[in-house]
Amino acid sequence: MTSSIDSAIRAATETAMAHGIVPDRCDILQNSSTLVLRLTETLVARVVQDRDGPRQGTEWFARENVIAQHLTTRGAPVIPLHPDLPPGPHEHLGFPLNFWEFVTRVEAEPEPHGIGRTLQQCHAIMRDFPERLPKLAILTESLAILKDRDLFPQVIQQMLRDHLTTSIEMLSDCPHQPLHGDAHMGNLMNTTCGLLWTDWEDTFAGPVEWDVASVIWNARILEEDHATADAIVDAYRDAGGELDMAILEQCMIGRAAVMTAWYPILYPEPNQERQTRLHRRIEWLKAKARC
Repeated sequence: MTSSIDSAIRAATETAMAHGIVPDRCDILQNSSTLVLRLTETLVARVVQDRDGPRQGTEWFARENVIAQHLTTRGAPVIPLHPDLPPGPHEHLGFPLNFWEFVTRVEAEPEPHGIGRTLQQCHAIMRDFPERLPKLAILTESLAILKDRDLFPQVIQQMLRDHLTTSIEMLSDCPHQPLHGDAHMGNLMNTTCGLLWTDWEDTFAGPVEWDVASVIWNARILEEDHATADAIVDAYRDAGGELDMAILEQCMIGRAAVMTAWYPILYPEPNQERQTRLHRRIEWLKAKARC
């Protein structure tokens, strides 16, 4: 266990103890840029380990907390913040962190109708969220990263900037509302309490088609599983959601550009599978640039 992980664990345990909770375990559930720890039967801590990355401070954590609270109190299908600690965001030993309730995962893969339905439920509840969120934040943030860092060969770098600029221009005029922002399958858990969305740190204001594009992108493009992607879209509509297919297509392009821009930051030493996925995204974006 590295000293960095030791320090992150210490930050989480000491923060919990400062609020009267004594950890009785330290189960590492995830160890990446964010460290996820189970500290008691019900308490899970998320600790940001990548303190030198593009995001500094706790502003984005604060947005995650307030949108999660809004969703939790209205019965949305989300993993809730832990009720025995202040929502925060907390910061200790230089680590931003927050605390969530532990949920038990089940092995069954989420069904497409449940994915579309629960996403639309979240969107409906977020619609009356009272606080302002930054518009198209993940797109503008990704564009800024590409301007500040040379992450790809120049021709690829410029293509990504062009796609992001076009997406921002086209999506700026669409109807906006609060979104998840990063609604991929890794942020949806099948649990004993049903399908629950998590990881709201990328929340921003934009068209609902962005979240739908995010959740169907891999199925539609990488896996060519059009039946699953179509079923998610149909379920979202059946639950009362409205989608503009032209906006959805632009969101698919913007989402691919965002994922590509962040790849060298999230996966500085990608395995062969991740390298293949990155290559396929870039080739797909090249084809879109020629259209």
